[in-house]
Amino acid sequence: QVQLVESGGGLVQAGGSLRLSCAASGRTFSGYVMGWFRQAPGKEREFVAAISWNDPSTAYADSVKGRVTISRDNAKNMVYLQMNSLKPEDTAVYYCACRLLGRNVYNYWGQGTQVTVSS
Repeated sequence: QVQLVESGGGLVQAGGSLRLSCAASGRTFSGYVMGWFRQAPGKEREFVAAISWNDPSTAYADSVKGRVTISRDNAKNMVYLQMNSLKPEDTAVYYCACRLLGRNVYNYWGQGTQVTVSS
């Protein structure tokens, strides 16, 4: 059973930084794409960033490009989201998710971690 557990959220002032972590377990993630999404109050969930488990390919939403870096540690089955220059509009619950390479749907989701950016 795939499990994704996020951590690292919290309260930070605008301009600050946070690093979110996602511990992945339950299977071998070779051939998977790991992603981060977020959902702000009253808004739909949106894509933030993704990284392939097998190669350095990454993708970012325009809203975070240049401020956010996704990375992974295959040996530890960990995925990270380094967020810098945080803005109040980055306030949301952040979710880790994964999907098979070549598929459009993310099948597995974590429970989320709250990020709050104060102005």
